[in-house]
Amino acid sequence: MRQDILNCYRTVNPHVSVDCVLIGFDGEQISVLLVKRQGVVDADFCDIKLPGSLVYMDEDLDEAAKRVLSELTGLKNIKLEQFKTFGDKNRTRNPKDTLWLERFHSLKAPVDRIVTVAYLSLQKVDSKMIFPNYKYQPCWKPVKEIEELAFDHKQIIDEALLYIRNKAELSPTFLFALLPKKFTATQMRKLFELVYDRTFDVRNFHKRISQMPYVVALDEKERGVPHRAARYYKFDKNKVENKHI
Repeated sequence: MRQDILNCYRTVNPHVSVDCVLIGFDGEQISVLLVKRQGVVDADFCDIKLPGSLVYMDEDLDEAAKRVLSELTGLKNIKLEQFKTFGDKNRTRNPKDTLWLERFHSLKAPVDRIVTVAYLSLQKVDSKMIFPNYKYQPCWKPVKEIEELAFDHKQIIDEALLYIRNKAELSPTFLFALLPKKFTATQMRKLFELVYDRTFDVRNFHKRISQMPYVVALDEKERGVPHRAARYYKFDKNKVENKHI
């Protein structure tokens, strides 16, 4: 029997949800993976949100996060980590949000307070990141272009970006999950500038790279570019010292 049919016989917890924040970098900008809500008919109703949903009574939180991400985006085997819980009493202050939840999940009682556990994953945005499940229209949206989202999902994304910055302060190697297997110094500098929200001097940044034993220069350069071809680098996790982990 199909999983979606089996889910119809499961009971959801109307007070607990999970939301997945997938952050990606395409070499130019930081983006977040968003999906479209189903069953929205009001033209003034924001129908874009994070991949998230209520938790079933018989599943653990980690299990719920993986299930929801798979159901809404088609992505499987994605490494997720809990980074924060959101429990503001006004999370569902918009009556349109609560009405949509009640209808979508066929809840018998009105939605009251919902606590959500947010999960984070850093992803490389490339041609391999495809979405076989088009029902919820998953797509990457540049963070700087996001104006409005359902519920408090804009706040959740802001908190995720702050978490990434704080974690990178303690462990800079954390950010290499966003870079491709081979990258240029410019791509790396752009990523660091976006994460830290500041500009780095090009010469000083190259010096900084030379002091990172885990950033290895390759005997390979860009091809077919209109500017001077830049050298590629790679991240070697085997050269990471404990102090950088």
